[in-house]
Amino acid sequence: MISVLSGGTGTPKLLQGMVQVMDPEDITVIVNTVENDYFSGVYVAPDVDTVMYTLAGIINEDTWYGVKNDSFITHDRLKEIGCPETLRIGDRDRALKIQKTLLMEKEPLSKAIDIQRKELGIKSRIIPMSDQESHITITTEAGEMEFHEFLVENQGKPEVQDISYQNVDPAPGIIESIKNSDMVIIGPSNPITSIGPIISDKNVRKALQNVYVAAISPIVGYQPVSGPAAKFMDAMGHEISSLGVASIYKDFLDKFIIDLEDVDSQEEIEKLISKVMITQTIMRNMTDKINLARCILGENV
Repeated sequence: MISVLSGGTGTPKLLQGMVQVMDPEDITVIVNTVENDYFSGVYVAPDVDTVMYTLAGIINEDTWYGVKNDSFITHDRLKEIGCPETLRIGDRDRALKIQKTLLMEKEPLSKAIDIQRKELGIKSRIIPMSDQESHITITTEAGEMEFHEFLVENQGKPEVQDISYQNVDPAPGIIESIKNSDMVIIGPSNPITSIGPIISDKNVRKALQNVYVAAISPIVGYQPVSGPAAKFMDAMGHEISSLGVASIYKDFLDKFIIDLEDVDSQEEIEKLISKVMITQTIMRNMTDKINLARCILGENV
């Protein structure tokens, strides 16, 4: 049994490799939800949907958001009639978002996701980090912004001064999943806004301290592989490096995988984490994804 902590970038690529080398039914993915919100009247859970579409084999790998080969008839028509959307939503993607919105009128988010993943034929379990609403607030030089406002409307350009999110209770099954895991994997997702909200809960953190935890650094050299992690880490006082990521996870992490480019940092990181492995962490193709999955899973596969 493996539990994976995930955001919407980086980790889904790793999951593609993991399901090739182990039984998907033995994988539980715990996914960040602080970016969830309503857009155009439908509930959007971007990281959850990316994980779900990835495991269903329908993710748009050009954007790592939405459904591959989707159409945009509704989106384009809304623009034509003077109701442009701030988020570009495809038609098939929209149908699944509408379904989730309707399900949530009677069911909690975790139940709605479980219904959807079963309908999509996904064998792995997917659990949102919480059934409660939790929005991230980014304090910038231009004022406070929600995540979507910062990343999409302002293209991630404002200087970040602080980041905060509400404390919420873990969704049902999260603590049990962590406790029953042979290994918990922290994927190469943003440590501040994707993984940070999940591990901020004291009960989650305590559970992590009592199991074997491995992580893959989302930083190569002094730059994140993708996304605005550098701005966020700097704003929170962390060095933008694999060493900086290690300092965030040090109180529960047992194994840390860093890129070949960071070999010079190994000695310093080993002062914080007992086992440091070096390999190629950039996942350009399925072979890279499988090799990285095998590296982090070790004898578990």
